[in-house]
Amino acid sequence: MSYKPLLDPQKKHREATVYSVTIGLVMTIIFSAAAAYLGLKVGQVFEAAIPIAIIAVGLSSALKRKNSLGENVIIQSIGACSGGIVAGAIFTLPALYILQAKYPEIQVDFIKVFLSSLLGGVLGILFLIPFRKYFVKEMDGKYPFPEATATTQVIKSGEGDSGGARILLISGLIGGLYDFIVSTFGWWSETIYTTVTSWGTFLADKAKLLVKYNVGAAVMGLGYIIGLKYAFIICCGSMLVWFIIIPLLSALCGAETVTFLGTTFEGVSNLGPQQIFTQYARHIGIGGIAVAGIIGIIKSSGVIKSAVGLATKSFKKQDGEANQEIRTQRDMSMKIIVIGLIAALLATFIFFYFGVIPDTNKLLLAIVALLIVTIIAFLFTTVAANAIAIVGSNPVSGMTLMTLILGSVVLVACGLKGVPGMVASLIIGGVVCTALSVAGSFITDLKIGYWIGTTPKVQEHWKFIGTLVAAATVGGVMIVLNQTYGFVGDNALVAPQANAMAAVIEPLMSGGGAPWLLYGIGAIIALVLNFCGVPALAFALGMFIPIDLNLPLLAGGAIAWYVGTRSKDKEVNEARSQKGTLIASGFIAGGALMGVVSAILRFAGKDYFLIGWAQKAGSQYVGIVAYLALAIFLISASLKISEKKKQQ
Repeated sequence: MSYKPLLDPQKKHREATVYSVTIGLVMTIIFSAAAAYLGLKVGQVFEAAIPIAIIAVGLSSALKRKNSLGENVIIQSIGACSGGIVAGAIFTLPALYILQAKYPEIQVDFIKVFLSSLLGGVLGILFLIPFRKYFVKEMDGKYPFPEATATTQVIKSGEGDSGGARILLISGLIGGLYDFIVSTFGWWSETIYTTVTSWGTFLADKAKLLVKYNVGAAVMGLGYIIGLKYAFIICCGSMLVWFIIIPLLSALCGAETVTFLGTTFEGVSNLGPQQIFTQYARHIGIGGIAVAGIIGIIKSSGVIKSAVGLATKSFKKQDGEANQEIRTQRDMSMKIIVIGLIAALLATFIFFYFGVIPDTNKLLLAIVALLIVTIIAFLFTTVAANAIAIVGSNPVSGMTLMTLILGSVVLVACGLKGVPGMVASLIIGGVVCTALSVAGSFITDLKIGYWIGTTPKVQEHWKFIGTLVAAATVGGVMIVLNQTYGFVGDNALVAPQANAMAAVIEPLMSGGGAPWLLYGIGAIIALVLNFCGVPALAFALGMFIPIDLNLPLLAGGAIAWYVGTRSKDKEVNEARSQKGTLIASGFIAGGALMGVVSAILRFAGKDYFLIGWAQKAGSQYVGIVAYLALAIFLISASLKISEKKKQQ
């Protein structure tokens, strides 16, 4: 029995109108800026689908637009380009700025960032479209699509009701004001350290045990949406590194310079826990992520085969046959997709040849770079879509790390080394990362459209425009954030994934030895976890993202579990969880947007930050109180749905 969508497949409905396209592009700009700031700050990019869907529904209600389901899907689909492009760009390209601090000859400009994001996004869309029917239609009911499910419910239940938008607005104001005070005025510390106490300082100095905790509203919201299960797995990876591996490395290596299996450790016991993590322990997570990505490809081999079979059948159809398909199953013509892919790959080659590859062996290296992008982006597209369909999370950073490692080895073998090799590898990684990120994001949009009953072809056409606008926005925002905060030094944006990319690239391209022992340990951990049935990628991500950004995810996930289990009535628990999701989305959107405002103020020379107070222990204690108040608000506001209200 085939699924029957809300909108009649036999009728034409309003979808891509001047209104929906305009609002969608505005959402793209706003959420691209917000997601870029948040991702560079905490290493997590929030998917904007739910907040944008709520805003779309609220606007439709406020403007009294009738029959706006199709328009709201298009608004969400265009606006969601923000998350995909942002993840692809900020996970890789800030590494150019990070390396520039050490190698001033590296030139980073808007064009490099823009074209890397744009070309990667276009390739991601074109590679995914042939797989749409497999993931969206053929596997309907077999994959949960958690984010698509939540967003579809928002669009369906919120039609004509601005209640969800009102909750998002209030929580966005609270979360935005909270994070704005922290980042602009520094009334309380954003990160709490155990070194604020004497015993914490003793443990950090002697045992290399340090606990850090970010008290931002946006990070708490991320934890709520991720949920307790995956937040716990991520934190287990962090705890392994920070509570076992870092102290163990200090004890085993001591203050001398020692070499184990080709990896050199210099004066480890003289370093602080954060330095040990940055210079050594984080590489274990990188190895784990790379192997987890390989495992994902192996597991997805059947998916690739099935989807390619469906795509081949579609390609063999005549134009007339394609047009006879019902509206809700009509994609862009496979012939147009093939032509588009050829054009996009040609443009990518030209970009590599004239803007990336140095003069020596230019043609050969440009061809090799193009082959790396084409093969890896195609293979990993199904991994990204599969991950989104099952758990709603795209392991794009892990797949990109493996791309960088493989790409660097190949480029070095072809004679490209040193600083030009670093730049080339990172831009190649940026294109691949963006392609995979956009592909994963787009499968969510297409699933929402399938359930609502919009036309896939319309979504596919306008996704390209959203990608163009998002790429331009991210390029500009990244330049502003780099000049305002920077990605290196004190008070710089963390950019954990980009730092990891830089850490991988530099030794491979500079002639030094890469820490293969640490990569190998991470690889073994990933294999053991996979054998035991534990999601290796989530665990490995926890091993290389700083613990202060992971522990709050656990707190947010615990709040989500608490809110969703207090009643014996399943429907009440679901209603409370959904309300909490709206509030958490408000925290994320508000906190991220106000973070961008704060960055613009600093960029304009308006600095109101209380540096002296921020360095005192009192600011951390105030931060604890403020954070607890925020958590209490999230819990109490989410629980304000009783059995009686639910029945009404």
